[in-house]
Amino acid sequence: MKRRTLLAAAPALLGLGAARAQGAAWKTLDGRAPLLIGHRGASGYRPEHTLAAYALAIEQGADFIEPDLVLSKDGVLHARHEPMLARVELEADGRTIKRSADGRPELHRSDTSTNVWQLEKYADRLAIKQLDGKPVAGWFAEDFTAAELRADVRAQERLRDLRLANNAHNDRHPIPTLAEVITLAQQRSQALGRVIGIYPETKHPSYFKAFMDAAGQPRMEDLLLAQLHAAYGDKREAPVFIQSFEVGNLQYLRSRTKLRLVQLLSASGRPYDFQLAGDMRSYQDLARAAGLDFLKGHADGIGAHTQLIVPSAGGRLQAPTALVREAHARGLLVHGWTFRAENQFLPAEFARGASPAALGDMAAQLRVFIEAGMDGFFTDQPDQGRAALDAISR
Repeated sequence: MKRRTLLAAAPALLGLGAARAQGAAWKTLDGRAPLLIGHRGASGYRPEHTLAAYALAIEQGADFIEPDLVLSKDGVLHARHEPMLARVELEADGRTIKRSADGRPELHRSDTSTNVWQLEKYADRLAIKQLDGKPVAGWFAEDFTAAELRADVRAQERLRDLRLANNAHNDRHPIPTLAEVITLAQQRSQALGRVIGIYPETKHPSYFKAFMDAAGQPRMEDLLLAQLHAAYGDKREAPVFIQSFEVGNLQYLRSRTKLRLVQLLSASGRPYDFQLAGDMRSYQDLARAAGLDFLKGHADGIGAHTQLIVPSAGGRLQAPTALVREAHARGLLVHGWTFRAENQFLPAEFARGASPAALGDMAAQLRVFIEAGMDGFFTDQPDQGRAALDAISR
């Protein structure tokens, strides 16, 4: 199938799984099977946000792959979970970097995703910055050019003390650009004869807007749209969702694109741009009826923390909330995040064995959320997500 023909068929294929699900009574907004989104790729098996992780997610049956986006010094969009390429610990004062007996910075062991902390040539770029109003120390993407990132910065497993097997893939893969992620998705769509969508997230948009304004460069959202429109066109049916935890940048995007937008909702806190503006509404407020009425003015769906869909108490799942029903009543999709198969992340009733790193019964957890009407879900283990969907559809 040629690329133009394939993309033209996107509306029928975006519910991928609908063909697999003949006879299944899905409770989703459009009646199709929930979308399977490879969370940062197949990040349960490869270091996240690498072309290797995205390619494996596609191989395992993901309908969409998700690149979180940050900016390099010269304004190139790269796939990283956070601006920090590597993070180090701070003393309680928030102004001093913790150091070990040999004077080296103490590594933050669950928020470091590259080898930059091991590269002596970049030792002087260690910095403390305010990220969304909080002090954070590390090496930041915006302090490196795209050429520097490509030359010798390589991905490492972020959850290095949990996903031990993934450490075998450390230091192999460069940090991909958005352009490379798009190319991968389109090439694999062509090869497989099915649409692989992309689901980019604009990370910390207020933070990066301040950086780009100071540099006299276009804002992140404009750079993102330029690439997406060139690759997919400016149309709602394109295999693209753009997501953000902030509100103002989605409103900005809404005025400039027909591509579908998703408002991310955490289980606690409030959007950082709301904090800056003095808007006291929390994510919990936005998940209620009045908040959903507000969100439908700029969003096509919500990306909801699992606690907002089916909460847990005492480590065990409770009854579903009204969120999916209320969102669907307003024509909003609900995509749940994040489903991970390790015991450490599962409700207690789905854990198997004593080790936090052992794999439990994520499929059973997913069935509860799918029964609640969830329209799609982010998972670190797309193979298990696909197996769960196929089992339900049979």
